[in-house]
Amino acid sequence: MKRMKSQGSNNGSRTKVTAPLEEMLENRNHDNPIKVIQTLARLLEETEVNETTSLSFSNLVAYLYKPKGPFKGLKIDASENEARSMRSGTDSVMDTKVSIQLPRELDAGSENTIVFCMFTWPEANWSKHEASDELYESRLVGLSVRGKNISGLQERVNITLAFTVNEMQKPSCVYLNEVTNDFSTDGCLTLWEPGQSNITCSCDHLTYFAVLMVSAPLSQTDLQILTYITQIEKVRADISMKVHINLAIALILLNVHFLPSQTVAAQYSKELCFYIAVSLHYSLLATFSWMALEGLHLYLLLVRVFNIYIRKYLLKLSVVGWGLPAVIVALVVIFDQSSYGRVPLDTTYTNSTQICYIRDTKVKMVTTVGVFGLVFLLNVIMLGVTVRRIVSLHKFKKYGQSDSNRAKKDICMLLGVTTLLGITWGLVFFSFGYLTMTGLYLFCILNSLQGFFMFLWFLMSLRKKGALSTKSSVTSITNT
Repeated sequence: MKRMKSQGSNNGSRTKVTAPLEEMLENRNHDNPIKVIQTLARLLEETEVNETTSLSFSNLVAYLYKPKGPFKGLKIDASENEARSMRSGTDSVMDTKVSIQLPRELDAGSENTIVFCMFTWPEANWSKHEASDELYESRLVGLSVRGKNISGLQERVNITLAFTVNEMQKPSCVYLNEVTNDFSTDGCLTLWEPGQSNITCSCDHLTYFAVLMVSAPLSQTDLQILTYITQIEKVRADISMKVHINLAIALILLNVHFLPSQTVAAQYSKELCFYIAVSLHYSLLATFSWMALEGLHLYLLLVRVFNIYIRKYLLKLSVVGWGLPAVIVALVVIFDQSSYGRVPLDTTYTNSTQICYIRDTKVKMVTTVGVFGLVFLLNVIMLGVTVRRIVSLHKFKKYGQSDSNRAKKDICMLLGVTTLLGITWGLVFFSFGYLTMTGLYLFCILNSLQGFFMFLWFLMSLRKKGALSTKSSVTSITNT
């Protein structure tokens, strides 16, 4: 391994590698640190090296790794004065400040020099970027691969820093967003719990990283209480998924009984048609019930938040979601079995296609249209509450993702909530008058794809659940 130092060096040490860096560090502008960091990144990435090289200055440690053969990942350790990789066959550096684990997914070749640097700059003026003097130890860690723009990694880059913090602060992993010239958390997870002697920033891209200290005036008792709240939020997230699954089951039952309804109606078996009609009515009511319970659950998450402990919560939801439709259908069967049977899709034509469903118009209006109208009204209100909560959360999000990324995630979330609450079913109210054909087409297309939309929502939820680690209770509430 080749190692160079700038301080106390002879003229031979001022090589083409070190001279531009020394000049840049000596003439750096304290009032524009973002530009200095960008210049540093460019100089290091453009530096030509024939072998793995380590550089050390007064406040900068850099390591330029030259891959040889297939890239299988890389671990780099660095102290205040030196940096080296574990692939070199040497022991870890003394007084390690930062440890980097780079994934195999980088796929760096012999022309793709991997650049690591650790830069300490206590004199920098970050006031224009809201971070001021809140960067932990005024330290930034830079990572890049020459000739590649690394982002969207499936195997995350893990940056572990030696770390101590008092009870009045909490850390947040951030990176330097060169588009907004600000610090952002997008794509980075903060893996840390109170009492740990290190913190890990797990990110899906390469750039300049830092740990931002945020004031958190919490006592030890408060921290313990918030830990319990975080655990409750995890349980609540599991319950949310189970509520979604029950709605999915109701939709499956609805489709299973709706699809053969026309075929059964064409047969001569009254008993089978009666069964299909009753089952179709029950499945439809169960779907409406679970849509309403999705709205109730969303209300508890967004509005009540803390004081929502309900004993055997999921069991009680299931009794309502599956039991109430059974009671309604049973009453109809007891008082008038003839309400179920063959029904023409279009009553204006005698030879219209028939299905097995509710024959009595009054029963149909009260037990389906009436019930759904009530569910739709409540869930539209809950959708409005959700939009309002998203807007209010943005006002308090100081160091967040870029506006475009945040907007995409908000839109996806609102589309998911719209699907779960069954808002698209409201198109049935627009299937009359001049909007008859348009309303019917939209109603059929969107509601036929509701199960598919929910499947996508499940995938997003499972991916998010697998990626996130334990965070503060406020973060957990926001994510839920």
